[in-house]
Amino acid sequence: MYLTKDRLTIRNAGPADAATLCRWWNDGAVMAHAGFPNGLGTTEEAIREKLRSDSDETSRRLMIERDGTPIGEMSFHNLGEGRVEIGIKICEATEQEKGYGTTLLRMLFHALYQELCYQIIQIDTNLSNTRAQHVYEKLGAIKTGVYYDNWRNQLGELQSQVVYELPQAVFYENNPICREW
Repeated sequence: MYLTKDRLTIRNAGPADAATLCRWWNDGAVMAHAGFPNGLGTTEEAIREKLRSDSDETSRRLMIERDGTPIGEMSFHNLGEGRVEIGIKICEATEQEKGYGTTLLRMLFHALYQELCYQIIQIDTNLSNTRAQHVYEKLGAIKTGVYYDNWRNQLGELQSQVVYELPQAVFYENNPICREW
């Protein structure tokens, strides 16, 4: 996958991205929202091995770039029956809260619907991540469940999760500009 709009690019992650991903994944500040406030403690080689198994049919890690510089990551995982689960992180703190998330999600969603033929996108986030929830809802995602105290982070603290679904038709109703891409 290679998507570009304005100064933003989404592209498949490759072995050359392992060092950047390793830095992000081992940074507790970046990974805290995903339940890993101490980071993952992974290695570049382990990440390269994961990237080798990526495919559009199963799951794929994607790099987010602004002006050619990596600023974050996205991913998608085929759930079967026309459903796909996605993730997004703007990992560079200086690039957060600039509105990139909305644009990047629109780019990815359009590609998942049009190029890979998915019908429903599933998204989940920590209940405390109200910024992400606002973006998902702005794009038309429908809240399908809130699960209170249903998992523990790396420190053993109970966490709650909110789950969204975004059917293709609902996405295009809420984002008609994307039909023109």
